[in-house]
Amino acid sequence: MSIVQRVYPGEGAQLDVLVMHCDHARFVYNVGLEQRSWWTQSRRHFRQKINYVSQAADLTAARREFDWLRAGSTVVQQGALRDLDRAFTNFFARRAGYPTFKKRSNVRKGFVVRDLSVRRVNRRWGEILVPKAGWIRFRISRAWTDIFAATSARITLANGRWTVSFTTPPAARTMPDTTAVVGIDRGVANSIATSDGRMFHAPGFTAGEQTRFVALQRRLSRQQKGSANRDRTKAELGRLRLRLMDRRGDWIEQTTTELASTYCAAAVENLPVRNMTRRATPKPDPGRPGAFLPNGGRAKSGLNRAILASYWGKFAQRLAHKMSVVAVPAAYTSQQCSNCGYTCPENRDSQAVFRCQGCGFEHHADTNAAINIRDRAFIIKHQPEDISGDRVHQSRLRAAPTTSVA
Repeated sequence: MSIVQRVYPGEGAQLDVLVMHCDHARFVYNVGLEQRSWWTQSRRHFRQKINYVSQAADLTAARREFDWLRAGSTVVQQGALRDLDRAFTNFFARRAGYPTFKKRSNVRKGFVVRDLSVRRVNRRWGEILVPKAGWIRFRISRAWTDIFAATSARITLANGRWTVSFTTPPAARTMPDTTAVVGIDRGVANSIATSDGRMFHAPGFTAGEQTRFVALQRRLSRQQKGSANRDRTKAELGRLRLRLMDRRGDWIEQTTTELASTYCAAAVENLPVRNMTRRATPKPDPGRPGAFLPNGGRAKSGLNRAILASYWGKFAQRLAHKMSVVAVPAAYTSQQCSNCGYTCPENRDSQAVFRCQGCGFEHHADTNAAINIRDRAFIIKHQPEDISGDRVHQSRLRAAPTTSVA
């Protein structure tokens, strides 16, 4: 778990040292990645396999050779090699893709502070010791005991904002005094819908911010690549995107905390978000070589943006950090009647209206899907309700044999 705090480096020497550490970390990471690409099965007889130990020895030799590299911190540079080694470990474990080079133009850059030392200045401010830069102030917005318990930290620059992420043990899950469970349906019109009929909407740009964002994108498309004006426009766009990410991140934290304090367990759909947001497959025209048939690519792009804007994956991840979460198959949850179990595509009249063709049961479509998700995760026996009456619960609750994501 990470605790992120704002960092305010002093102008001049401190700021220059932080930028130097970012540059050195990027350089060492890229050189290490290039070096690892040299080793192949055909070359295994000529040299030992390249790993962190061999690259750390090469880094020591490089620091003796180049004064500009020796001016930086060996801890920061070794941290970049550890990041590279972890990236390859995740790749071989099929948890991530093959590592890629870090560009200088990336809006996000940073370095690791391994030997962590922090001290408190007053109620609102603390300081972290950064190699070659000294004590740098950061704003305290979390309990000092949690920050002081951190084992390492990473300082990051993103769109002109410096932050420090303290690595801490995971927080204990909230244990509410209830046995209630909830089903959660993730959508586009309603980002989150619960089986109790509650709706949550992920925030977006305000009307003014959206107008400003579109205007900046149009300006960027007309500017020459590499120009100073284009860099300024990209910086303004980056600040708007960063503000939106902060807004959505805060919404996720507040919503998941509220759900974790209200229910003892939650059920979500097992959605392959990465597959669902892939671009539409091109359809070549067999009658015209080199031409393509309409494939709905524009509509699919809009749907992909809406899904990504709802933060489905991040929401489920943070919810699982705070409470027990069960993932169930997503097939037909939006077409199945939660009252009688009848399933057909015609049950869903529109995005918001669900009307069962079997029993006439009517409900909000997202809430009906959330009830189905809950019932699949936790086997609930109940009596069907009349079209106009309330459901008479004679329910029995036990865990269903599903896949847990907690």
